[in-house]
Amino acid sequence: MIHKLARYSALILVVVIASGILFRSRISSWFDDDSALAANAAQREPKGKDMANMAGMDKSQGQNADHGAPQAVTQGERKILYYYDSMNPIFRSPKPGNAIDGMPLVPRYADEEELTANMPAGTVKVAEGKQQLIGVQTATVQRERLFRTIRAVGQITADESKLAHVHLKVSGWIDKVYVGYIGQLVKKGQPLFTLYSPDLVSTEQEYLIARRGKQYLGNSSFPEAVQGSESLLQSARERLRLWDISDEQIKKLDETGEVTRTLTFYSPIDGFVLDRKAFPQTNVTPDMELYTVADLSTIWATAQIYEYEVPYVHVGQQAQMELSYVTGKTYSGRLTYISPTLDPQTRTVQVRLEFANPKFELKPGMFSDVLLKIDYGSQIVVPTDAILDSGEKQMIFVALPNGYFEPRELKIGAKLEDKVIVLSGLKAGESIVTSGNFLIDSESRLKSAMGGMKH
Repeated sequence: MIHKLARYSALILVVVIASGILFRSRISSWFDDDSALAANAAQREPKGKDMANMAGMDKSQGQNADHGAPQAVTQGERKILYYYDSMNPIFRSPKPGNAIDGMPLVPRYADEEELTANMPAGTVKVAEGKQQLIGVQTATVQRERLFRTIRAVGQITADESKLAHVHLKVSGWIDKVYVGYIGQLVKKGQPLFTLYSPDLVSTEQEYLIARRGKQYLGNSSFPEAVQGSESLLQSARERLRLWDISDEQIKKLDETGEVTRTLTFYSPIDGFVLDRKAFPQTNVTPDMELYTVADLSTIWATAQIYEYEVPYVHVGQQAQMELSYVTGKTYSGRLTYISPTLDPQTRTVQVRLEFANPKFELKPGMFSDVLLKIDYGSQIVVPTDAILDSGEKQMIFVALPNGYFEPRELKIGAKLEDKVIVLSGLKAGESIVTSGNFLIDSESRLKSAMGGMKH
């Protein structure tokens, strides 16, 4: 029994010794790693003096102008007032270093402060490097001769002031028709139709009787009889004229002394027949429109323009018109009418233009392109992107020497595509910011707010 215990003890001892030999290198590496970590921690831990310096730096970086003015520091000949974060000018420090966002602090010099103090409110200075970073671009203000063209779709119609509507003032029957189709070109005085009217025949007979009576009583010794015969003749002649019987027809009646069964009616103007209701052997009355004749030597074109374009057009303004299917030809005319009302659905105003049409190329019902050219004269203009429009006012930044930018309020006029007319606030030759102005505006507003906090 004792021998077995001794044997087991010896075996256990051998196993322990073998294990110690086998894992000795790994255990040593564990202890070595712990020692290295402890040494690194000891090296990274700041000494008492270093901790004091770091505390002073943190305190200086967190200090703001509102919590006390820093002591002025001189660098060479220029006097430094403080250091600030270029991305967040509110952050200030009396000593150089880095801001919370990691950006290096920029010195603010006393001469810069005095210079901007004499400049308009909101003037800021942007370093050249920062200008490149935010993409600042400038342009020179110029004076240009400006034109604008308003384009609209026009519909050609007949000139309503040159329309003739043929009516009768007496009832009767049409006997013959000389103009027998719509679209026929007629001349002034050309016969249209002949009419038989019992009323006209009766009036002709009365006229001839009055004429003979005047001849018989013209040499009467009774003045009343002479005057009565003349009055009766004049009354009969006037009735014929009121029924549109011409003086030539009355003269022929005087010469022949015979009643004409039918009378001829003539075209009152030169033009084209647009409508016809006169047919042979048809009974007609004064309320019937027998012919509509239009003089198309001049035509109208009606167009719709938007309400914001109305202030730039006026009666008498020159206009051009083009037809999409007639290449290279332009018709010249003028604007003759602007509607006093606006269409509430389309927000447009109707205008009317008049064009000469000697060859009758322009026909009622055609569609055309109407062009109204507006001459603004010589004006100061700036790019649209250069203006900051808040709705209540319009601002622009003027680039001054040495990286300064001055905000300036403008009074603007018409907008033409990518340009805006400046009525006041700028002069030709000044340099303005055309790109990156939003970021400059933000810094200008921030500076103005800080200036208000100082007071």
